[in-house]
Amino acid sequence: MKDPRQFEEKIGIQFLNIDTLKEALTHRSYLNENPEWALPHNERLEFLGDAVLELIVTKFLYEKFPDFQEGHLTSLRASLVNYQMLGRVAKELTLDKFLFLSRGEARDFGKAREVILANAMEALLGAIYLDRGYDATKQVVEQWVLPHLDEIIEKKLYRDPKSELQELVQERERITPVYKVLSEEGPDHAKVFRVGVFIGHRMEAEAEGTSKQEAEVNAALKALETIEQK
Repeated sequence: MKDPRQFEEKIGIQFLNIDTLKEALTHRSYLNENPEWALPHNERLEFLGDAVLELIVTKFLYEKFPDFQEGHLTSLRASLVNYQMLGRVAKELTLDKFLFLSRGEARDFGKAREVILANAMEALLGAIYLDRGYDATKQVVEQWVLPHLDEIIEKKLYRDPKSELQELVQERERITPVYKVLSEEGPDHAKVFRVGVFIGHRMEAEAEGTSKQEAEVNAALKALETIEQK
């Protein structure tokens, strides 16, 4: 049996109620194979942690960049709290070694696992907030999430691909790109959307995402790469 107490040492937080941490580490799929498990899955904590993380990151960016407009701050925040970045942070924390997953989910190391890790990271922050309060949660975010900001700024990961594509296409062809959902697969809690971006009647690129918005952004990125190579 995995010992969440070992994970406490990694994050430097000692929980007053260890069950709160266990709940954060419990994926929905684990309950299907272990109905005797006494704790709920982590989706409610994920909901809470998402909001707390966004507040901490928003306040930090607001204070760090007093001259930045709302749009720029929003782009930076989105780059820090998207599922790819949170999945990376979860791996740096070795969170994946402590998750309670079904056997099937435990064998999946593709995009679905990355989403599970990102969601668990949010659930962890929600658990820390409930058990130890705002300051302890802020400490973890400052130690593990915010250090990635320098990389985001250096590599311009904050840019808005949809806006860039729209400006480029309107300048060149005087039309606006249109996004269409080509397919959606998976259960409600782990859907994958495939979206195509069309310029006139031509599909310029297609890409996947865990939400329509994310798939649109990924499709815009691909379209930009294709157009810039022409």
